[in-house]
Amino acid sequence: MKRLSLLIICLTLLLSASARRPKIGLVLGGGGAKGAAEVGALKVIEEAGLPIDYIAGTSIGAIVGSLYAAGYSSAELDSLFCQQEWLSLLTDRNMELSGEPFKQVNGVTYIFGFPVLDKGNPSWGVLRGGRVEQVVDSMLAARDAVEFTSLKIPFRCVAAELKTATEVVLDEGTVPQAVKASMAIPGLFKPVVINGQSLVDGGMMNNLPVDVVRQMGADIVIAIDLQQTKRPTREEQKDSPLVGLADLIGLGQIADWVVSRPDIRKYNENRQQADVYINPPLPDYEASSFGNEAMRRMIVIGEEAARSQWSKLEDIRRMTTQQ
Repeated sequence: MKRLSLLIICLTLLLSASARRPKIGLVLGGGGAKGAAEVGALKVIEEAGLPIDYIAGTSIGAIVGSLYAAGYSSAELDSLFCQQEWLSLLTDRNMELSGEPFKQVNGVTYIFGFPVLDKGNPSWGVLRGGRVEQVVDSMLAARDAVEFTSLKIPFRCVAAELKTATEVVLDEGTVPQAVKASMAIPGLFKPVVINGQSLVDGGMMNNLPVDVVRQMGADIVIAIDLQQTKRPTREEQKDSPLVGLADLIGLGQIADWVVSRPDIRKYNENRQQADVYINPPLPDYEASSFGNEAMRRMIVIGEEAARSQWSKLEDIRRMTTQQ
């Protein structure tokens, strides 16, 4: 049924008066270390010869998406994932202090090099995410693509405004800062302030931004979803006692999110709206499954999952090359 719908979309586009080539959007979901599987899926998409016109990503998907939009190939991203020390990168670990059980430097308390307390910054979250921003910045700078306007492929990444629990789509300014905001897990990473907004991990609101890439102009959407557990959409529960209590203390928006979980609603809608849905099976891996061996295996799993959709990818290639 999904393949028939895809063929109908492509046929409609072929018969349109403009007869333009269908625009292809790529969506990269969040999932921490499991983002390695997205790299594997990209290998197969490249093999199919599909031109990507738009990219939208959340969290780890924002990292992969920004680098792919800058012109890095799946092979180069493979090397990045397998060679980078991701645990140290994401935790801002100070390797010079890795042998120290306990050390305080400039108001920051470290345990074996991992920052656990920062007296100079009382905001939520211990980690700054600075090393991720530095690595992404240096890689994008190498391709002259630090600004959104400099990317070879139009790119958007999703974050969430912490105080209002609303979705924020980032599409201007510096890409590394936007990526840092998109992956700032609440309670772990410090919020990233952009234009006066305190931004955190976009997975809080939209972990598979199919709707975002559609709004960018995509006719056909290929979505790579790292989420393993599928949950039913909750009905609105505005009369919950939690909401009433939260309103009294000024946290009504957060309570609304906890009770109704709009992220689940949007996720379920978005995965149904993807024309090619790639969901690598990763039950044995967690968002924190960093390590070269795990990365290599997840890349292979991503390849296998994308290859299972090969017939749909071929359909898209035929439609795009006939224009």
